[in-house]
Amino acid sequence: MTPLQRYIAEEIATDHVEGLMSRREAFRRLALIGVGAAAASSLIAACSSAEKPAAESPVTSTDASTEKAPPPGIENALQTEPVTWPGPRGELQGAWAAAQTPKGAVLVVHENKGLTDWARSVAGRFAGIGYSSLAVDLLSGKGGTAKFTDPAEATAALSKISPQDFTADLKSGVEELQRRTPGVKVAAVGFCMGGGLVWQLLAAGEPQLAAAVPFYGPTPDDADFSGSKDVAVLAFYGSKDARVTGTKDAAQQALDKAGVVNELVVEQGADHAFFNDTGERYDPTAAADAWQRVQAWFTKYVG
Repeated sequence: MTPLQRYIAEEIATDHVEGLMSRREAFRRLALIGVGAAAASSLIAACSSAEKPAAESPVTSTDASTEKAPPPGIENALQTEPVTWPGPRGELQGAWAAAQTPKGAVLVVHENKGLTDWARSVAGRFAGIGYSSLAVDLLSGKGGTAKFTDPAEATAALSKISPQDFTADLKSGVEELQRRTPGVKVAAVGFCMGGGLVWQLLAAGEPQLAAAVPFYGPTPDDADFSGSKDVAVLAFYGSKDARVTGTKDAAQQALDKAGVVNELVVEQGADHAFFNDTGERYDPTAAADAWQRVQAWFTKYVG
């Protein structure tokens, strides 16, 4: 099992343990990525025994106005349009949102569900605050996310793409952003699996980036970020997300060793995927704080 397949398998098992999907559905999804029944049972048992940090209280406010507040940045979000460009192994697809007067540009890297409407909305939100954005569809080589009617099939297809192919597609996305927005600096932002891929891109060396913002993405094993030493990294974690937040110290050490400007933020009381307002773990307080921090980071390091 590859590191990405292991990460996705653990995510599926955790979702079941926390009551977000049935055991039958968890076994079906695990089978799609190549995990047999015996291994699936062992994985679920391991995730069941893993303890959450003690004495946590949810950060989500009980105030009705907070609960009903729109997701951060949505009030100024621009519409995206579908675009294509020549990638390293064929045509790449994406969603493009052009800021009226771009201060910079952002590559948005989606979760393990593919290029969803939510991922498009994130690109639109960045464009709405002055950063032209491109959300790349990492299932382009499989015909695009829209070809998958079953989200679990999309996740399984993503789990079988090699790290090298992901990195090549992301680098192509950065180049396409530079072509569309010449003369401005470029950042990359990723969520969950996409956050892990942003870390992977940094480990592969991406000198064209000015900033990178991985949201609750696992750090690659034995990461060396010396090839991306000029990238300013702002990373987010949830205090209740023990599985991914457990990789934070390794990320910190690798960044410091490479001399990378960095800030790693743990949102207290927040869980994995706290920024996704369409998911069960959405945390409006943590999401709003992260959105403000990202804007300040971009102002300082992107433009």
